[in-house]
Amino acid sequence: MFMDIVFMILSTILVWLMVPGIAVFYSGFVPHKDVTRILFDSFLMFGLAGLLWIAVGFPIAFEGDNFGVIGNFNHLFLSGIDLSSTYGTTKLPTAIYLLFQMMFAILTPALFLGAVASRVRIRFVAFFVILWSLFIYYPLAHIVWSSTGFLAKMGVLDFAGGTVIHINAGITALILAIFLREPYKYNNEQAQGNQLWILMGTVLLWLGWYGFNAGSALNVSFQTMNAVLTTTVAACSALITWIILEQIFKSKVTLSGICTGSICGLVGITPGTGYVTVFGSIIIGIVSALGSFYFMNYLKYQLHLNDYLDIFGCHGVSGIIGSICVGLFATRSVNNSVITNGLFYGGGLKQFGLQLFGVIFTIAFVSIIGVAITQGLKKFFKDDVGLPNLKLA
Repeated sequence: MFMDIVFMILSTILVWLMVPGIAVFYSGFVPHKDVTRILFDSFLMFGLAGLLWIAVGFPIAFEGDNFGVIGNFNHLFLSGIDLSSTYGTTKLPTAIYLLFQMMFAILTPALFLGAVASRVRIRFVAFFVILWSLFIYYPLAHIVWSSTGFLAKMGVLDFAGGTVIHINAGITALILAIFLREPYKYNNEQAQGNQLWILMGTVLLWLGWYGFNAGSALNVSFQTMNAVLTTTVAACSALITWIILEQIFKSKVTLSGICTGSICGLVGITPGTGYVTVFGSIIIGIVSALGSFYFMNYLKYQLHLNDYLDIFGCHGVSGIIGSICVGLFATRSVNNSVITNGLFYGGGLKQFGLQLFGVIFTIAFVSIIGVAITQGLKKFFKDDVGLPNLKLA
């Protein structure tokens, strides 16, 4: 148990590093005038989303159950919760599990806020994150990760956050881009940015992903080692795939491209990292890169989507691909919690169907509530939206 606690504290710290990592990564792509705002919004999440998690988030997501959709409000500010007792079926003190999950609640809004950069004021960001957390993130975490959540009870598998984090963040970024930015008009412009920031952000994210994925095993076990291995292999295969695609379709390879490719591989493997073999992770990395590359370089422009940081193209598309691929490559030989093997391991279409349903539900759930929140705040704070070069005030 001592080793498990030490490992989870280390994993929590690694996920913490991903928040400044995503800020640095995004800052390498945006115009210089937006860099400070990207950094500010990302680091703000430690205070805003972090305190909200302590106040209401953890009990709503992981304490009690109402209809398999939400927890309860009986332990606001953690009142009545024994933080030293073992949480659920884990061997971890509740305080450690709570803190690890807190990092996910902080990281996820940091992932999608780059979609608006300086297009909205801080006040809009604060209210959006609060409402998004209450009505989207906490219920989705309960639905997918709580043992009483209805998708969890159905058998939908999400080891480390393909639905709860990546599809969620990708769809949210897409909604913000559609409703808060003008339609994109492609003028064959050349991308500008700071390549060193992109590389350093990628390094921090890749490093943090070991805590993100391996830490989701919640102990030191074979699943932990498998998660570290599959995380690495998927990122490597996606990186190489991206190089090949850039060479074929653009006649040149770029640093920003291979960094983006590796992130797509990391996103794609997240939902299945503790369920699939090394071979499965190679295929998932390749397919994730293929899907995201096509969306970012072709489909986005045809749809005139102004998601200029490609948050949906990376996290949304690769998250969808990775979540569905669990239904193809999950196997009991890796994790005994897999009740039905994936299609390619003799399990038939059952797990594939469950994964597809989980993805469709997540997209619909986030889309409906996300649009309602965005449009409501847009009307309420109409002076806070769409102004160029907004200051931090």
